[in-house]
Amino acid sequence: MRFTRRIATAAILAAALAAPAFADDKPLILVSVPGMGFPFFVHMMKAFEAEAAKQGLDVIEADGQMSSPKQTADIEAAIAKGVKGIVLSPNDVNAMAPALQEAIDAKVAVVTVDRRVPSVTGIIGHFGADNVKGGEAQGELVEKLFPNGATIMNLQGEPGASPAIDRNKGLHNVLDKAKDKYKIVFEQTGHFQRDKGLAVTESGLAGMQTPPQVIVAANDDMALGALEAVKARNLKGIVIIGFDALPEALAKVRDGELAATIEQFPAKQSAGAIQIMADYLKTGKKPAQQINLITPQAITKDNLNLAERLNEVK
Repeated sequence: MRFTRRIATAAILAAALAAPAFADDKPLILVSVPGMGFPFFVHMMKAFEAEAAKQGLDVIEADGQMSSPKQTADIEAAIAKGVKGIVLSPNDVNAMAPALQEAIDAKVAVVTVDRRVPSVTGIIGHFGADNVKGGEAQGELVEKLFPNGATIMNLQGEPGASPAIDRNKGLHNVLDKAKDKYKIVFEQTGHFQRDKGLAVTESGLAGMQTPPQVIVAANDDMALGALEAVKARNLKGIVIIGFDALPEALAKVRDGELAATIEQFPAKQSAGAIQIMADYLKTGKKPAQQINLITPQAITKDNLNLAERLNEVK
């Protein structure tokens, strides 16, 4: 029987220490995401579950609750539990480094997904999206839609999170080549959250005499928050571009309220990370490449069929 446990707190995980041992042929691993309050990470967790079942792995699930101390405590409790591996998307790449190094020093295999932790040596592999290319895809779409130039509001993601850093870098890689044409007139973090994306957009718009032509957001939640702010001011014609291809955002793209979102194929990322872990635990095989990256793709009305979660759109 496959064993799956969702963790609400580190204390619950620690209490599981008294549980019976698992069959030797079904290694126990921890899978951890930054926060199950985000639909993106819920989707990733479901993909972890499905691939782990396929690979014959027992799974302990951990919700980091957007707290690096919580995610660290979950890892420490999992090490005490005797897990053979940890597959993790870190809440903060710097804050989570000591806990991951502790796991590796304890001979626990570590695979990262979505967000890399380059400062830690000994990680078996990483499977994620090339977020720099994802940010570049946003910038290239701005160029395509506004060949004569545009003013842009940039809603950045969570400080310290590698996807936020990389997506912002990619956007600037493209737009900074023609600063005279593409002017970022406002940029601030919305912490990957819809309510903060809404608040930051409202604040930015309030300080502008002329609204921007484009709002680029580092995830769909912030893009949807920005859309609320734009609607509240009854502003027309502002192009909004998100990132993550959430079902709700895909519906807005279909209906013409968002211009695009960037698909980074999170289920493929999750399945790839679990595959790396399973191969290593079963045979000792490491991936041919330590870093494995999917190239994100801009999803517009014209190619909605490429979206990973299109079947969830209502």
